[in-house]
Amino acid sequence: MNWMQVEERVAKDDRCILPIGSVEQHAYLSLATDMILAEKVSVDAAEPLGIPVFPVVPYGLASSFATFPGTLTLSLATYIGVIEDLLDSIYRSGFRRILIVNGHGGNTPATVVISEWLNAHPDASVKFHDWWRAPQTLAKVQQTDPAASHASWMENFPWTRTTDARQPTTAKPQIDYAALARVGAAQKRELLGDGNYHGLYQRPDEDMAAIWEVAVSETRALLEGDWH
Repeated sequence: MNWMQVEERVAKDDRCILPIGSVEQHAYLSLATDMILAEKVSVDAAEPLGIPVFPVVPYGLASSFATFPGTLTLSLATYIGVIEDLLDSIYRSGFRRILIVNGHGGNTPATVVISEWLNAHPDASVKFHDWWRAPQTLAKVQQTDPAASHASWMENFPWTRTTDARQPTTAKPQIDYAALARVGAAQKRELLGDGNYHGLYQRPDEDMAAIWEVAVSETRALLEGDWH
């Protein structure tokens, strides 16, 4: 869209989506997994409704994986400013109903920024959607295989794979989450090994397509549901 099309669209419908992700280690999957999934589920959900989807914010809070090559992370102070500035820009464009589709658990501090921002913008409404752990999607994941985690099969879609053909066929034992939480990035890397938290690395594409269908439907329902 060009700026004139946005102006015409927002005059009729003030809904939009801002996907947010991260560039970080995902074992054998793309470093861009979180941003790819956040943007794609947003586009797939919004397309039939004609609701604009802004380009995904690729970088997030990924300090835990800072020692894995290719991981890019923002400081918390920087991230707060980024989210505030983007919300301000979206608001100036005329949008008042904003769905933020998040693809990375580390981005959760954005919810505090949103809460404070809404206090200063009482005529706006913002929904924050962790697409992969929303109730219906998470239930479908658990039904498929309860051993699902970061960088495991649950993030292994055709669009998050790389040209690296390596893909272990065994399931990884669950990591020690308590130990992981009390050490820095370098020691986290030692504990994580390839980066998968636990579970299989890949499941059949039919399983993934069924999960994606639920994820898209659940995301679209947020666009169509109550905003007050």
